[in-house]
Amino acid sequence: MKRLKRYQYERYAILCRDAYPKTFDHLKYGFSPQGRKDISNRWGQTIIRVLWREDGDVVVVFKGSQSIWDWLLNLVVVPSRVDAPRHVGHVHWGFQFLLRQPSRVKRRFLNRDFEKLSLSQQADLQQSMQGGDFQGHSVMEALESSVFPLLQEGKRLSMTGHSSGGSMAVIAGEILEQKYPGAIKRIVTFGQPATGYWNFKRLYGLKHKTYRICCDVDIVTFLPGIPLLFWHVGELLWLHNNRIYHNMPSLVRIIRVLTSWLLRPIAYHFMDKYIRRKDYFDKH
Repeated sequence: MKRLKRYQYERYAILCRDAYPKTFDHLKYGFSPQGRKDISNRWGQTIIRVLWREDGDVVVVFKGSQSIWDWLLNLVVVPSRVDAPRHVGHVHWGFQFLLRQPSRVKRRFLNRDFEKLSLSQQADLQQSMQGGDFQGHSVMEALESSVFPLLQEGKRLSMTGHSSGGSMAVIAGEILEQKYPGAIKRIVTFGQPATGYWNFKRLYGLKHKTYRICCDVDIVTFLPGIPLLFWHVGELLWLHNNRIYHNMPSLVRIIRVLTSWLLRPIAYHFMDKYIRRKDYFDKH
């Protein structure tokens, strides 16, 4: 497995963070003026952003939970067979439902909000309002119809997502890779809960291209919280105490964090803590 570069990590992390606000200007991240497609959920809220440059690959950004209804889906832990051509096991029903739900566009859009959009965004919205490609399709079908022309051009997909968006990226990535071999370049998730059952972990075909980022003791990364039933996939990169740990078991992560908290008052006595604060004096 190739290592995830720092600039790649920072790029995906920023895109995941900035994907949540309603206002999103893809041009400031270096994407082409026409290099954007937004895919909405059943409520008309943007759930996926497909972004690309004419001379580069595609980045697909999946949002995490945006409403109480989305959070409730996390509780539906019954198995659901992945909608892929070849059998690849079972995943958390709620996460796959996020991809199966119908994709629709808001019918009401205030003029003052419309005027704030770029010309390309206005054109995309008008097309969708007129019954464009995404109207009436599922979220997964809308995603596939968006990336298919780009794959035909020889582009590859980098998938990223936060929280349940990370689980969506994993499931969608497996489906697209089966339909279009070689389509997925990498998958990078942040704070992702466990997505599938043991058979999905065993059969998942993108384990060597998947990076799962976890920060300290992010409780969501331990969910659904049913030991030996739900399993993570890919390589774990655990960010803790200014270091990156690879594939650290969950139990060891919990013990190390608790130990760190208990020893924190003593750790502040060490000289390296004082040396790291040297920059403070440049500010005064």
